[in-house]
Amino acid sequence: MRSITKVVTPCFAAWVACALAAPGWPQDPAQQPSQPSRQQNDQQVPTIKTEVGLVNVFATVRDKNKHIIPTLKKEDFRIFENDQEQKIAFFTAEKTLPVTLGLLIDTSGSEQNRLPAEQEAATRFLNRVLRKGDEAMVISFDVDVDLLSDFTEDRAQLDRAIRSARINAPMVSMTNPGPLPPESRTRGLRGTAFYDAIWVACGEKLATEAGRKALVIITDADDQGSRVRVEEAIEAAQRSNTVVHILLVHDPGYGWRPDVAHKIADATGGRVIEVSSEKHLQEAFDQISEELRFEYTIGYYPTNSVRDGTFRKIKVETTDKDLKVLARKGYYTPKDGPA
Repeated sequence: MRSITKVVTPCFAAWVACALAAPGWPQDPAQQPSQPSRQQNDQQVPTIKTEVGLVNVFATVRDKNKHIIPTLKKEDFRIFENDQEQKIAFFTAEKTLPVTLGLLIDTSGSEQNRLPAEQEAATRFLNRVLRKGDEAMVISFDVDVDLLSDFTEDRAQLDRAIRSARINAPMVSMTNPGPLPPESRTRGLRGTAFYDAIWVACGEKLATEAGRKALVIITDADDQGSRVRVEEAIEAAQRSNTVVHILLVHDPGYGWRPDVAHKIADATGGRVIEVSSEKHLQEAFDQISEELRFEYTIGYYPTNSVRDGTFRKIKVETTDKDLKVLARKGYYTPKDGPA
């Protein structure tokens, strides 16, 4: 079961500090038997087939005009692992599969002028996208990483968490120092633990969840002071089978990293949407909402059954070459010998 809500508590920060110092990584729950941590009524909520060896891939398909295509069939897809075509064993276009969502809000100094608009748009987004059986959490990050709300279906609680986000709030009392002591980070208004936030959200919170998982992050993607590297943040997302969508915002006078945002999103099957105004912010949230609700689930048993802990590349295509498929680029196998 999930733990009760924790609102910017030192214990969460303490866990982050230990986790970032730990040598290991969580195993990929998509490659081993798992039980959803939420209680579900199987007759009311569709489930995703999860078995030993079955690799699940979530895919969104758009046409040349970027319109989502929701009507494709199993035979319209081809899937490859390390360039070897695989037989599709499981397929669904079910739109009501539960979603476990993490909303990450950049609260570093570069977001000072946009935070109120971001909070308003984020609240509307969750109210629109969340349905019965879905859960979401809210995390803010600047010089540290703060859990503002644990997983919940309670819209009012999520709304309060979003509105409680403050620019560099922990800098006032330092009661919640986060993954690293304050002096070890880049001091000043630009401290941004972007990579740490992804690592923690995926490795500690989403790794034990089953089904569809996604992070939606509002940020300029300019990391300042994280302990983990961008490659490690991506690996954490890939191991937990989490799609990362980034709403890329930018304020003149501050740095931004569209290259980093695209690197993370492309590797995990997510999107980057550049946001230049409050209107565009709401439109971006609407696009992500649509994407989360029109995903195909494709499952296959790898022809290579050796579980050696290596990274396997995944490529998903449609028989119509004019369509573009958005899906994660690969996964890590467990390291436990032959299947």
